[in-house]
Order: sequence, then structure tokens, then C-alpha cells
Amino acid sequence: MSQHSIPIVDLSQFIAGGEPKQNFVHQLGSAFEEVGFVSVKNHGVSQALIDAYYGAVKKFFAMSREDKKKYEKVELAGQRGYTSFGKETAKGYDAPDLKEFWQMGQIVEGEILSKADYPDNLEVSEVPEFFELGQQLFKAFEGSSRELLRAIAIHLGIGEFYFDKYIHNGNSILRAIHYPPITSEPKSAVRAEQHEDINLITLLVGASAEGLQLLNLQKEWLDITAPEGCLVVNVGDMLQRLTNNKLKSTTHRVVNPPREKWHTSRFSIPFFTHPRSEMRLDCLESCVDVKHPIGYAPISAGEYLSERLIEIGLKK
Repeated sequence: MSQHSIPIVDLSQFIAGGEPKQNFVHQLGSAFEEVGFVSVKNHGVSQALIDAYYGAVKKFFAMSREDKKKYEKVELAGQRGYTSFGKETAKGYDAPDLKEFWQMGQIVEGEILSKADYPDNLEVSEVPEFFELGQQLFKAFEGSSRELLRAIAIHLGIGEFYFDKYIHNGNSILRAIHYPPITSEPKSAVRAEQHEDINLITLLVGASAEGLQLLNLQKEWLDITAPEGCLVVNVGDMLQRLTNNKLKSTTHRVVNPPREKWHTSRFSIPFFTHPRSEMRLDCLESCVDVKHPIGYAPISAGEYLSERLIEIGLKK
């Protein structure tokens, strides 16, 4: 096992414009083509807000199983509220991941959209600050992901604001994950089996314990380390599909801690940037040539999301 510091980029350079902006686009694009992961500093998400939300997350997961189950709505396929331990399984695996989680979705503004795609978010009466802090963090992550996608669009030569209309009121998800202490010999050495994310890009705020690993091009598992205060950002399958594999959706997993740390919990807060359901994921013409023929059948983001939710066991 190797320790691996993924490339670090500074989002304030992109905001600054001019040559720093061009440098940022080059650095981000190269990292996403070669590695699929970056650390982002000066990302614009308040550390105080992150800390406050982590506090609310820990309060929620400390609640009794019975109280948490009140917020598990099977009909929502895990897209809102609570999903209990052992419900989600990585694509292609039988053993469920060793986690429970909470999901908050888009706070729709200025439109009336289908409740099937945008069900109401749930509020937790026992932790009243959970909902409000989640809303604030959702919008902060959304703002950072918008800037990152603008840089990606420039790199791809499709116009800086290509993604804006697709992620406005997009079907993004803020997920709070709890990997409970390990109380008996696990069947698997991983808390979350190897997988690729479904969405366009994922923004991950520093997890409470080590364990995240990526699979590099040499098929080696590497521990992912990021400086304190940075976001870890990776490409998802939707973006890989759209770019006909030009940008890499890197395989990653969360491994169990060493035995002496089995008594500890791990918390993680990823933000999955999803587009609106009607966005087409058909391969961009600029990413198709003789050496790189079209690798994927045409599909919409909504259709693709539905397929993947069924594959991972959250949707029937």
C-alpha cells in the first residue's frame, strides 16, 4: 500500500481570472484525465459551517435505531432521509457496505418540478439544526461545484457555462455517512466496496478518519491524503460517459481501520453534483475520433440514474 497525495489545485486562481484562471483549468483538466481525483483549496465552503454540520450529523447518528428508522422512507429509494445499515451494495458485489447514511436533495427555486424526481427533504425533530445547516452546506457545495464544472467545460472546449443550465435546480445530493464501530470480525476488509460515483463530480469534505483509497492506472490501491481544509473532488460516471472516457471516473473504496481502531466511528460528507434529469449524456462530438470511437449508447441523466440506483439496491 502506498501513500498518495493527489494533485492540489487552488480554486481562487480560477475566480481571479486571467493567467491564473488558465493555469487552474490546465491543472484541473490534466489531473482529471490522468488521476480522476484532486484536492481543492480555497474552495469557498466555510469551515465553520462544515464543523457545525458535522456536529449535527453526529447527533443524528447517535440517536436510537428506532428513532432513526422513523426517517427511513423506502418509497424514496434512499434519495431523501435515512438509509439504515447494510442497505446499499456496490455494483457487482453481494455484501452490503458497512454504513448508514442520510441524504438531502435539491432545494428547488423558481420552478415547480416533479416530486418523483425532487421529493421533499425530511426534517429531524430531535436535531432541529440538522435541516437548516444541511440547506446552507448544500448551497455552498453547489456554488463550488458550479465553478469547478465551468473550469472543466473550458478544458473540454464546450464553452465555460455549458453545465450551468443543467445543474441549476439539478438533482444533486448531500450525503452524510456513518461507518459504525466494528464489533466482530467483518466478512470484508472494506467499509465501502470499490465503486465509481454515478454523478458528474463529487465534492468530499475531510472525513473524520482515514480509509479512502483509489485504484490507480497501474491497478494499485493508494491511500488518498489531502491537506487539512481541502476538498477532495473526483469525476463521476456521468462525466466520464459524456466525455467518452477523456475524463476518468476513478475506482475508489473505504477500507476498515486497523484492529486497534475498530471501536471508532468514521463520518464522511460527500456532495454528489447531479444534473437535471433531462440532460443528455450522449458522448460529446469533441471527444470522439478515430482513436476514440463512441463508447456509450445515448441516454439521459435521469434514465442513467434510475439504472444505477437499481444496480446498487436502493431502487426496485
